Amino acid sequence: MSASIKDRPADTGARDGKLSQLVDWIDARFPMTKMMQEHMTEYYAAKNFNWLYVFGVLAMFVLALQIVTGIFLTMNYKPSAAEAFASVEYIMRDVEWGWLIRYMHSTGASAFFIVIYLHMFRAMMYGSYKKPRELLWLIGMVIYVALMAEGFFGYLLPWGQMSYWGAQVIVSLFGAIPYIGEGMAEWMRGDYFISDITLNRFFALHVAAVPLALIALVVMHILALHETGSLNPDGIEIKERKDSNGIPLDGINFHPYYTVKDLVAIVIFLILFSGVIFFAPEMGGYFLEHANFEPANILQTPEHIQPVWYFTPFYAILRAVPSKLGGVLLMGGAIVVLFLLPWLDRCKVKSIRYRGWTYKVALTTFVVSFIALGYLGMKPAAEPYTTLSRIFTALYFAFFLFMPIYTSREKTKPVPERVVYHG
Repeated sequence: MSASIKDRPADTGARDGKLSQLVDWIDARFPMTKMMQEHMTEYYAAKNFNWLYVFGVLAMFVLALQIVTGIFLTMNYKPSAAEAFASVEYIMRDVEWGWLIRYMHSTGASAFFIVIYLHMFRAMMYGSYKKPRELLWLIGMVIYVALMAEGFFGYLLPWGQMSYWGAQVIVSLFGAIPYIGEGMAEWMRGDYFISDITLNRFFALHVAAVPLALIALVVMHILALHETGSLNPDGIEIKERKDSNGIPLDGINFHPYYTVKDLVAIVIFLILFSGVIFFAPEMGGYFLEHANFEPANILQTPEHIQPVWYFTPFYAILRAVPSKLGGVLLMGGAIVVLFLLPWLDRCKVKSIRYRGWTYKVALTTFVVSFIALGYLGMKPAAEPYTTLSRIFTALYFAFFLFMPIYTSREKTKPVPERVVYHG
């Protein structure tokens, strides 16, 4: 036994030497260590990040989850109008653990939008869209639009009653665009109506084109983030104050300090995610509509057609205008104004901690209006829901249209030179 104990350090040293040789061999052919240093071990983030900063990592985690579960679903799914619904039922009933994979994917879609909305809200709170992060915000908004497209294309694939008619309504909206609308709607469908070719087209876009674009955009988003650095809750640029070694005075290594915290956030997310999957996968019809458990019937229109919950704020804006073209333009404008946020905000202070009461009231009103529109988008197009939709649509756009005025005049607090810890 004593001989084996003496030999152990030598064995360990030999293993470390072989591992070091392997790393050197890889580094000579691929910048593995360099990438780890630039984006993990030698990437410095502010010391005072709070829990709102975990949603970016959670978004990447859910994206990976959606890709993996989507791959397994495509192994048994058939993109055919005659067989799509039956193949989903086959996955749910006959494929071993198929029900779990399907629920992980359907719940993951809603979880994706939840973490994205919270991630965007955090950026609006702390001014992460302001100079020098305008391009970072624009890339993030393109990711959001791509995610909406991914959700829309995937929504048709189960070929359920609400999937079919929801897609019918959304595609028909493009027909309201003057001159090119009808041609564009026909091009999207690939036919004169939602048919088998539409399903195949949406399937190809959902499983190949848009995911590849999303992955590329996420890589660009991370590279842009690490170039400018993550903005902290105080809105202070930590790169402006460095020690003699060039290390930010208020910064710490992203790894291991924040990777450990992100792992805790992922574990908590998985606990909540598992609770939804095992106990409420349909979430009362919000995550999986009850009508989608019926096969698509082109001869029977549902009593109330509505998109899935993460599209309902914009659906409410669409219905708030009597004119179909006006509704389409307003709905598109509700997304476009988000791209303009870095140039609409004229305040010199970034973080909400040191901004005036006007922005705090405006942001609160915006959040309330967005949530209210999401609720109203699930209701029938009747009174009082139509009038309320118009009121909250006005509040939604007022946040952006009047932003150059109230942000340029708001009274701000002095911003500290170093980051501040808030218990």
